[in-house]
Amino acid sequence: MVKETTFYDVLGVKPGCSQDDLKKAYRKLALKYHPDKNPNEGERFKQISQAYEVLSDPEKKRIYDTGGEQALKEGGMGSHFSSPMDIFDVFFGSSSRRRARKGQDVVHQLSVTLEELYKGTTRKLALQKNVICEKCEELINTFFYRRAGNNLILPMILNLTESLCGFQKIIRTLDDRNLLITSLPGQVVKHGDLKCIPEEGMPLYRDPFTKGKLTIHFTIEYPKSLDPAIIPQLESLLPARDQAIIPDDAEEVDLQDFDPMLDAQQQRERGGEAYDEDKGSSRVQCATH
Repeated sequence: MVKETTFYDVLGVKPGCSQDDLKKAYRKLALKYHPDKNPNEGERFKQISQAYEVLSDPEKKRIYDTGGEQALKEGGMGSHFSSPMDIFDVFFGSSSRRRARKGQDVVHQLSVTLEELYKGTTRKLALQKNVICEKCEELINTFFYRRAGNNLILPMILNLTESLCGFQKIIRTLDDRNLLITSLPGQVVKHGDLKCIPEEGMPLYRDPFTKGKLTIHFTIEYPKSLDPAIIPQLESLLPARDQAIIPDDAEEVDLQDFDPMLDAQQQRERGGEAYDEDKGSSRVQCATH
């Protein structure tokens, strides 16, 4: 049994919690009370960082659980806490704050170049804006995202089994994290469905810890053909088909694959041929007269 629970209470976890639970608690609170987002919560941020530093270290945690904060001080550990910012950078990565401000910096640079417009340097504005946008788009395209303001859109292809029977997928974020999404069996995902994950889009200007949404656009990939032998089994599992009433004078026709782009090209070519024929016919008539 632990002597005191102050550090656990600061992080909102219970003694005996796993390291994963500890990390999740620290991550959530560190982002919420980071000085860049809440300048007046510096002391709270410091407490969160100190609590995590102790409870994430097996030796410090053992001493704290046995004798509390006083035991840490007596062991020479209580007065040598790391900088809260150092802990934040170690946990999130050494370049995490730079990544968090990436969207902010892009918008800021664009706003600076917009001021140049009013000074008459239109060409400079266009060049700078293109360079900044190209760098931003290059990063986003690497991860197959499309950007819509502060929201990110990620296309995702599911096969028919995943669509009907559920799935689990890992999404790699722009800041090198893995997100697990789950669709439970029975939760049918239809072709063209949109689902979102809040706070996983691009950071807002001047508020890098508040983000837009990550929207997933689902495309269902159907099989190109099926073995006729399994059709009866499929029919027994799926909703019944509508039975058409066929009139006696019905004409049976064939269904063919259709390519809109190819069809448009063929129509343009036919239109050109007809135009040439009209011109040719007109020339013949003129020659006759």
